[in-house]
Amino acid sequence: MKFSCEKAILQSAVTTAGRVVAAKSSIQALEGVLIEAGTGYLRFSGYNLETGIVTRVEAQVDQPGAIVVSARLFGEILRRLPDDVVAVTTQPNSSIHIACGDTSFDIMGSSDEDYPELPSVSDGRSLTVAKGDLRAMISQVIFAVSDNESRPIHTGALFEAAGEELTMVAVDGFRLALRREKTASPVDGSPFSFVVPGAALSEVEKICDDSDEPVTVTQGSRHVTFQVGDTWLVARRLEGEFLNYRQTIPQSNPISVEAETADLQRSIDRASLIINDKLKSPLRCKFGDGVLSITSKTAIGAAFDRCPIDGDGKDLEIGFNNRFLMDAVKAAPAGRIRLELNTATSPCLILPQKGEPENFLYMVLPVRLRAGE
Repeated sequence: MKFSCEKAILQSAVTTAGRVVAAKSSIQALEGVLIEAGTGYLRFSGYNLETGIVTRVEAQVDQPGAIVVSARLFGEILRRLPDDVVAVTTQPNSSIHIACGDTSFDIMGSSDEDYPELPSVSDGRSLTVAKGDLRAMISQVIFAVSDNESRPIHTGALFEAAGEELTMVAVDGFRLALRREKTASPVDGSPFSFVVPGAALSEVEKICDDSDEPVTVTQGSRHVTFQVGDTWLVARRLEGEFLNYRQTIPQSNPISVEAETADLQRSIDRASLIINDKLKSPLRCKFGDGVLSITSKTAIGAAFDRCPIDGDGKDLEIGFNNRFLMDAVKAAPAGRIRLELNTATSPCLILPQKGEPENFLYMVLPVRLRAGE
């Protein structure tokens, strides 16, 4: 195999495919990136038996072929090479000669025959959504993906496609995050749904930018793929029964107030300064008429802050985990939000202000307050 390519293009491709490469694996080939050279292109594959990334770039290929090279070492070499054209040549003994300007390396690779075949999805249901929309949806729900392996289905996010709408939902037992966006084109046929592992979604977020270019998401029988330009990510779907989230969202909340998102963030942040992993304490939130009072108390001391609100909270006093509340408020893609409440033991809903499309919903369960907190 013999090819040459601009360093920046080559480095970007190796970095992208290498995101899912295992640092240590019982299958040595999975610690590497598979490089395949065809007529006028290079294809790079990384795989960890759960998630795979394949990306393709244009290059000058003088001799087609394929080889597996250490993702870590090859990436470090490329990072340190000068900004010039990189020439790569392989030998029959699987050694690789890398040359760029006055710098060269000779390292060992391994046969592509040792590399497991990535699963393909070609005949499933699909949907198309803008890259920027998908990236925003992932970033605004992934914080609520569970890390509790006792319920594996909740270590991923639920995708629901119907008509011209895509809904993404994550739950972890303490909170719920929901985002909706329009698809680039209507979904053919009946609605369908699937669950994507959180780790795979983190990688999808990284390979998406804020453009309006389309991402094609295809659901297979056991896997799901995300095609982003010349890059594909394939992940094993999570199987099981996802929470019926619609039944968990309270539909009747007598208290409704609105606040500026930035103001509420600052108040929560200030009241959280005396709370840490060793000194845990809930935020005591008292919703009055036109004002939200937030207090916290730990062995370090006490904190108090006020946030202006529109509406009467009827002096409801309710406790929240400071991080859970902050995550939800920070994720809300709006300058102004609505908080719906009922009792001190009922969940709090965070929604768009009245009159705006309800394209997001966050639900945070309260913490029971004790006297003196």
